[in-house]
Amino acid sequence: MTPYKVEWSEANVAAMLERVRSTTLPPAPPGSAWTYGCDAAFLERVRSYWLDEYDWRAAQENLNRFPQFTTRLGECEIHFVHVRGESEGRRPLLLTHGWPGSHFEFWELIEPLAFPSRFGGRPESAFDLVIPSLPGFGFSGKPPGPIGQRATAALWNELMTTVLGYPQYLAQGGDWGSVVTSWLGLDCAASVRAIHLNMMAFRSHAPSQNEDEQRWMEATQLAQIRYGGYSALQMSKPQSLAWATADNPLGQAAWIIERFHDWSDLRRRTFEQVHPLDELLTNVMIYVMTGSFVSAAWYYAGVVQDGFCMLPPGVRCETPTAYASFSGDALMPPPPRSRFELLYRLTRWTDFSEGGHFAAMEQPRAFLDDLRTWASECWPLS
Repeated sequence: MTPYKVEWSEANVAAMLERVRSTTLPPAPPGSAWTYGCDAAFLERVRSYWLDEYDWRAAQENLNRFPQFTTRLGECEIHFVHVRGESEGRRPLLLTHGWPGSHFEFWELIEPLAFPSRFGGRPESAFDLVIPSLPGFGFSGKPPGPIGQRATAALWNELMTTVLGYPQYLAQGGDWGSVVTSWLGLDCAASVRAIHLNMMAFRSHAPSQNEDEQRWMEATQLAQIRYGGYSALQMSKPQSLAWATADNPLGQAAWIIERFHDWSDLRRRTFEQVHPLDELLTNVMIYVMTGSFVSAAWYYAGVVQDGFCMLPPGVRCETPTAYASFSGDALMPPPPRSRFELLYRLTRWTDFSEGGHFAAMEQPRAFLDDLRTWASECWPLS
């Protein structure tokens, strides 16, 4: 383990911002807004804010708030945040992010989870937190080629048990994090005490069992038609995206921000109320300043190696599993309970009337409360 600190040089940031300033944006159809991609007016607002108002030094300081390290796992240097909570090493919790997010997704949850007494809670309810950056993402190293989520789960188990010395731990994930966490539950049951998901990762070729499942399958297919074009490219031709976005931080920002807009729950709040510009741009900076936009896209090719998460008939994850069902997830509509139970040993189900794909960022309080309650059920306080 080597201590790590985020350090962006003045010269590199200035060069990046100059590219943001000099990028010529093509015209967009009048009034098209978000219909065909990132809204042109919003992207210009992002550019202006990035150049004139965004405080990257404060963002860098924020990213260094908690202890972080790197360690060699497999063929890749892996970055992770490790916060020892006030319960003195009890109840380790592994949190895994997705795309186009980063370890920053969990930033506002770290203190209340690790140090609950600072927020009126009980010290013994604290967690030790481990928040890695996926291979090829952010401050982790870049693997020589695409790596799958099942292989990532094996690396995470090595990190938790061998590197950090936790014989048992809890795990949570959304988006790719839910896929990695599901494989942890299936392959590493001896170490993983329970898992918590806010996206169903595993799939089955089994036909629908009832009308609810049939409606969900139709809704999921429609969502992929509307929002899934990016994944087809990133699974099959990620290097083409590399050539198209090379040396274009504003273009990379547009690609990333469009997903946050389309997959978040905007039924009751505006986009900027859900995701303030500072938060969006810090997440973008993690990609841009590390050159990980393309290596993160390679991660989609890894799911092909794992058979698109399809489980054979009769196989399911028997590790106790909690599911947080956020109704506003446009990309991955929450499944019916019956479908989930086909693939997981379900021990807790929570319905949320608000919140979308980026649950930890969109509804941090509700997400936090659900994590605490789940943990108290599967790992009671002594």
